[in-house]
Amino acid sequence: MPWSDFLRRHLPLVLLLLATACGTLPQPYRGNPGGEAARLALPPAYRIAVVKPTDAMLSDEASKDLAEAMAIALRDAEVPATVTAPLPLDLRLTIVAQRPDANRNTVVPRYTLYDADGASLASNTGAPVPLKAWASAAPSVFKSLGDRDAPNIAKLLSGIEAARKESHPQSLTGKAAPRLRLVPVKGAPGDGNAALTARMEEFLTKRGLVPQNNAEGADYGVEGRVTMADAPNNQQRVEILWIVTRRDGQEIGQVLQMNEVPKGSLNRFWADVAYVVADEASAGIRDVLRNAGSPPGPQQAPE
Repeated sequence: MPWSDFLRRHLPLVLLLLATACGTLPQPYRGNPGGEAARLALPPAYRIAVVKPTDAMLSDEASKDLAEAMAIALRDAEVPATVTAPLPLDLRLTIVAQRPDANRNTVVPRYTLYDADGASLASNTGAPVPLKAWASAAPSVFKSLGDRDAPNIAKLLSGIEAARKESHPQSLTGKAAPRLRLVPVKGAPGDGNAALTARMEEFLTKRGLVPQNNAEGADYGVEGRVTMADAPNNQQRVEILWIVTRRDGQEIGQVLQMNEVPKGSLNRFWADVAYVVADEASAGIRDVLRNAGSPPGPQQAPE
């Protein structure tokens, strides 16, 4: 069955905002789900000064090489970046490296963006790097690191800039758009966990929020849980629960999506289904935050 027919027959999902608000979701399939989200239509109104790391377990020279490699990778990702002394209005990118207690043979880099006044805007954690490779300080190691992590930093910047343009003019000061730690989705078969997480990141950004993959500086946490169960007539019941919490651990709301689909139809690829789910659930998450008193972001994601 073509995906378009699948969507017509098996969507909309039923969506509930538990202890927050009600709505009818989702809307009919819109846009091109294969397109890259959060691309800026105009050149970014910022420049990034990559600060030479001082807490990266590297020599002074190697730290400079790492900063240079990251700046080059950011420019390749269409982000204006430099390692020169920051100008008065430059954003700053810092890099810190730590050896996690769970695996002392690796090094984990953490990237934090600051505005020109020193306020933290967003943070991401990179994938672990073998300690031996990190200690070698080889140019190829830093280039590989930049090529891998710069696109994710560019996504953070796109989210911050989108929030500034679409939600609050003050977003680049770190005072407006809520920052959310988006925990990878769990429980979905096939590529569902990755697809739902990626699409949710895209739609939260479009709605003027700033998702990131770690807890540093985040105002709220969002996690998705998928449950699949057999249903009559060769169907499967799909429940997707999105839980929104505050930094103090208080749960402030849930978004629940439910539907029945042909058994096994989501065992491999979620594709358009992940697009529709994230589109509508992100609106619910925005409403949960609005009810909690946070800036709501734009009312609808761009077409």
